[in-house]
Amino acid sequence: MKRIKRIVYATDFSRASTPAFSAAVNLAASVGARLAIVHVVSGLLPLLPDQYFDPSLYERLKRDARAWSSRRLQALAARARKQGAQRVTTVTREGDPATEIIRMARAEHADLLITGTHGRGGVPRFLIGSVADRLVRTAPCAVMTVRSR
Repeated sequence: MKRIKRIVYATDFSRASTPAFSAAVNLAASVGARLAIVHVVSGLLPLLPDQYFDPSLYERLKRDARAWSSRRLQALAARARKQGAQRVTTVTREGDPATEIIRMARAEHADLLITGTHGRGGVPRFLIGSVADRLVRTAPCAVMTVRSR
């Protein structure tokens, strides 16, 4: 079995991501793996065709979302270090969550990608889609999904 040296943990900061964070930190600490924590800022404003937003307002909202994400990621990194993970980095990306997480896993040469799942099924999953499902199907490495319930 291949030794796990690099772990990417993807978070949306929801409650569903908390058990996955614990799994990622515990595993990284126990095997001495590098842990990269990533959050993807996506679709800030659902716009209708006849709506207009000043570009400066949109840029300010994006900047604020990146800053908020960065603060949350730094707090998670500090918690991970307290719980024994030694080499922790954080990254904020923008775009489609599944696509950007896969890009991050490739860039990091990840051995394992860990993410939480809301456990939606049926119509909600069909309508909303599942980032975790897309990660499992397209990731360049092993994927561990941790259900919130």
